[in-house]
Amino acid sequence: MSTPPPKDAGSGARAGEGGLGAPTRHPLQWRSPEFYDHAALEKELGRVFDICHGCRRCFSLCNAFPTLFDAVDATSEGEVAAVDRKVFWQVVDHCYLCDMCFMTKCPYVPPHPWNVDFPHLMLRAKAARARSEGVPWRDRVLAATEMVGRIAGIPVVAEVVNAVNASAAGRVVLEKTLGVARGAPIPEYHSRTARSRLSQLPLANAAAAGADGAAPQATATTTGRVALFATCYGNRNQPELPEDLVAVFQHNGIQMSLLPQEHCCGMPRLELGDLESVANLKERNIPVMHAAVAAGFDIVAPIPSCVLMFKQELPLMFPQDEQVRAVAKRIFDPFEYLMLRHADGLLRTDFSNTLGRVSYHVACHLRVQNIGLKTRDVLRLVSGTTVDTIERCSGHDGTYGVKQRFREASVKIGRPVAQRVQSAAADHYSSDCPMAGDQIRSIVTGSGVSGSKPAPEHPLRLLRLAYGL
Repeated sequence: MSTPPPKDAGSGARAGEGGLGAPTRHPLQWRSPEFYDHAALEKELGRVFDICHGCRRCFSLCNAFPTLFDAVDATSEGEVAAVDRKVFWQVVDHCYLCDMCFMTKCPYVPPHPWNVDFPHLMLRAKAARARSEGVPWRDRVLAATEMVGRIAGIPVVAEVVNAVNASAAGRVVLEKTLGVARGAPIPEYHSRTARSRLSQLPLANAAAAGADGAAPQATATTTGRVALFATCYGNRNQPELPEDLVAVFQHNGIQMSLLPQEHCCGMPRLELGDLESVANLKERNIPVMHAAVAAGFDIVAPIPSCVLMFKQELPLMFPQDEQVRAVAKRIFDPFEYLMLRHADGLLRTDFSNTLGRVSYHVACHLRVQNIGLKTRDVLRLVSGTTVDTIERCSGHDGTYGVKQRFREASVKIGRPVAQRVQSAAADHYSSDCPMAGDQIRSIVTGSGVSGSKPAPEHPLRLLRLAYGL
């Protein structure tokens, strides 16, 4: 029988905690043998699914919940216990770890005694399957963003790859080999990386922090010295994004440096449940990032998922690692950082251009950082600019939205966002996640939303335009 929601939890109250309590995350016990025990996992899936079935507040977030609820409703008993256990894994497959159910909907998250953390339960299931069955070759290739970018970014090879990916025949091949839907947006590759374009920047080390010249103004919250984590996507697929970030930050008197080296943050591997690969990437990234932090640098990355990886996921996987905790405290979203500088009177507002009306989509992995709508707040500082904020999932979500078997669901999830963008008729449309921006455009132009739309512009590009840089 389904477990009814307690009367005091319907509006977010945490039963047994004496009233309202902030949601908390427990460390991920991924090193424990029980974490991978199939019987224990299936029991916990049944317990949590039963709670979700009795609540159903998350029915509109993604396709995981409708998959579960439809399966329950199709049984004669109308209960989770009657659902074929194969459906459990369909639910797992449709969860792309956006965290929105935990952060915005569920009244039963810790410290509630029912202790529901749906995304981390789905991650546990993905990890258990990855350990017992391995990760499919297709998924490993799609998640190998650093390796694929390095190969596809070789001069001449990049032009060939981009040409093939832009052709109808090439998309058919991609669909048959890697399962990439032929109508899904896929990025271009650049042989001239962001790190090579920004090679004039010093490397973030003790020597750079103590270099001669005008010292940046430090505050209680920011040092004014930033080490850039360019990200795989920013480095190989959209190198102008880190360039825009550096231009805007330098315009505001922030000293910019490059991390001496960087590797994939690990988020694509996390979404597959490949936690050992996440741990390996952590061992390659964290010592370099920690050395920069110890030398007096803050760290900024232009992709929300990468920031979230270092802010939340790695600290939950490695709660006792002091270097991980130190990096988590000093890594920032770009607009979070700019608003912190603005609060201390250090952000320049001498904008030379207005942006008019901006249709702005808030990426899920930015929303769950709990920093507020900092991108919107910065853009609103531009005179004559209005921002229409869309807080809803685009349906892209890592590799989920490009896979042929999930493409239909992905478009369904993102269509309300595309409709908002189309009806706004704004001067610009934008998302903190460039992949989400491309997803929105693909739905507007090819998936049942009438009209056309130019390419999305990242908020950093919009801010650079406003400054006239």
